Amino acid sequence: MELGVNLGYFGMGMDQDNVAVAQEAERLGYAVAWVAEAYGSDVPTVLSWIGALTDRIDLGAAVMQIPARTPVMTAMTAATLDTLSGGRFRLGLGVSGPQVSEGWHGVRFAAPLGRTREYVEIVRMALRRETVAYSGKHFTLPLPDGPGKPLKLTIHPPRPDLPIYLAAVGPKNLELAGEVADGWHAIFFSPEHSGDQVASVAAGRRRAGRGTEENPLEGFDIAPSVPVVVADDVEAAADAIRPYAALYIGGMGSREQNFYNQLACRMGFEDAAAEVQDLYLAKQHRDAAAAVPFEFIDATSLIGPRERIAERIGRYADAGVGTLSVAPFAGSLDARLHVVRTMADVVRQTVG
Repeated sequence: MELGVNLGYFGMGMDQDNVAVAQEAERLGYAVAWVAEAYGSDVPTVLSWIGALTDRIDLGAAVMQIPARTPVMTAMTAATLDTLSGGRFRLGLGVSGPQVSEGWHGVRFAAPLGRTREYVEIVRMALRRETVAYSGKHFTLPLPDGPGKPLKLTIHPPRPDLPIYLAAVGPKNLELAGEVADGWHAIFFSPEHSGDQVASVAAGRRRAGRGTEENPLEGFDIAPSVPVVVADDVEAAADAIRPYAALYIGGMGSREQNFYNQLACRMGFEDAAAEVQDLYLAKQHRDAAAAVPFEFIDATSLIGPRERIAERIGRYADAGVGTLSVAPFAGSLDARLHVVRTMADVVRQTVG
């Protein structure tokens, strides 16, 4: 099991700190530094910056939003980043949610699975430097009633098969990830509750004839982003994660369409998920955070003193995780570096 570090969003006053975290992670042997985007900082610009200030660590998009870019623009960006970094780019993709897709990008959220499938097909076609001609339900290239003509990528990326990850939450999207992608970006991943999720990925792999008959997940990277708080007080460590969990369970989507709330329900937290959502949508954010069950946070995070984390980290490897992406929940640079260093030591000593 390799380690990644999730640097999150930029532009919030910690940018130089994020660079220092990425550089320290590289020194410690972390495999990849991931960067996120929503409706603030974008992934490619930040990864260019991180890539220029590092030498070996992979540069991961976690994730680039499908409604924000045409498929070939994403392929161009991926090819450019992979070329500039010497083959260090990992392309993570996600459809975002209806509020951001329609409210920020002006793209209808309908048929997310079908759009994702076609999007990935076109990205792969472009990265292979094929002449892009595509006739799908959601994408048509070139347009049939104008002067456009089929084109192909002018540059030669070092890896036409660079790894593509999908951010997936629901069962059908997980199957799609197994079928068309090389990895899965997981959020609120609980090893104890992951059996059905991993089975969905495996079903997609089998349908596509990927992996092996004995192990359909061979060659596929399960890469959850895991909040980590190193502290003697376990309850206080959980409190540091509560606002984040409440935001996703309660406010990341509408009452009718919140994939993270639905995930919490599938994990057995139906009553708590409903309460958190009610409070969050009523703008009682502190109460919503307080209502997130400790058991949910403990199941989806690594919290507490080093010894407790060491005891629990092996369950991720047992669940099939290939890249455990550490999200340091700490306010200062020193504290974040302490998390990154602690996790490197713990994984080296317990998992290998």
